[in-house]
Amino acid sequence: MTKVTMNHGAGGEIMQEFLSKHIIPCFPKMNAEVPLTFFDDSAVIDDIVFTTDGHTVKPLFFSGGDIGLLSIAGTVNDISVMGATPIALSCSLILEAGLDVSIVDRVLESMGKTCESCGVPIVTGDTKVMEKGALDQMVVATSAIGKKSQYMSSNLEIAKQYRDVEYKWATDNNIKPGDTIIVTGTVGDHGVALLSSREGYEFGGDIKSDVAPINGLITEGLKIGGIVSMKDPTRGGLANTLNELCSKSKIAMEINESDIPIKDSVVNACEMLGISPYCIGNEGKAVIACVPEMADQIITALKNHPLGKNAAIIGRAIKSDIPKVILKTEIGGKRILESPTGDPVPRIC
Repeated sequence: MTKVTMNHGAGGEIMQEFLSKHIIPCFPKMNAEVPLTFFDDSAVIDDIVFTTDGHTVKPLFFSGGDIGLLSIAGTVNDISVMGATPIALSCSLILEAGLDVSIVDRVLESMGKTCESCGVPIVTGDTKVMEKGALDQMVVATSAIGKKSQYMSSNLEIAKQYRDVEYKWATDNNIKPGDTIIVTGTVGDHGVALLSSREGYEFGGDIKSDVAPINGLITEGLKIGGIVSMKDPTRGGLANTLNELCSKSKIAMEINESDIPIKDSVVNACEMLGISPYCIGNEGKAVIACVPEMADQIITALKNHPLGKNAAIIGRAIKSDIPKVILKTEIGGKRILESPTGDPVPRIC
């Protein structure tokens, strides 16, 4: 009998297979602009954007953030990358009996500050307690609703001028050959920061999680226009996200390894651990596909925002019968960047 493993929730190929085989078939199909079967970051029903998230991060407090900040940022970001403005959140707390109330206070205070900073309030919630030992301290589940950004329609109209395609949302299946691929900042920070905090490793350098709500950053890109698809590279990292976009859009990508922004300290840590920085989750970044004519203007707008100062063009979409990510290495060669089977650092979100 098959047992659930950590990889079933790690965001890679094993999780995708688990969702497709055991979860999606259980639910009735419904008429939606962006339905469950699209596997996008959010669903869209009658122009309402909706998403939900569960957070089981270990440890609860880590370099650069905590489970409270993470729970708000992750859910706000899932709404934002659809091209929507998040307007309200729900929060469900599941607590382990015996947990110090001061820890709960710290988490809730962090959630409140994050809600205030990104302008999205918690409007409803629930609290449950489980027996000691039945849970590892705390699980935070958040949901959010949003509405189409005021800049989304004009953004897509600009894209249509160059592509003659009727786009409705920034979904994963919108990318066409020739589109430019952008990442909004350095990759791998969150996963390495979690591993450092969890295991007590000293990797050197100032490694902190990138966790942050990016709704403001996304808005700056939408103001320019020409963005056709967005996705936050969380579990499974950049590699998983790029492969998922290729599969859904039925294209390939050529990615220049030398153009991927990544901190030396993260590279060094990954080399020590024998893991790829491209397969490690991020919590304050987005991968953006846009029409090439608008790419430079979008990069300039992103760089003018504090969370986008390291934004970079990393490649382009190309025509291919086989969806794949071709990594052009720094020494001039090429290799296939495959989707990981699971995130090499479990319980990062």
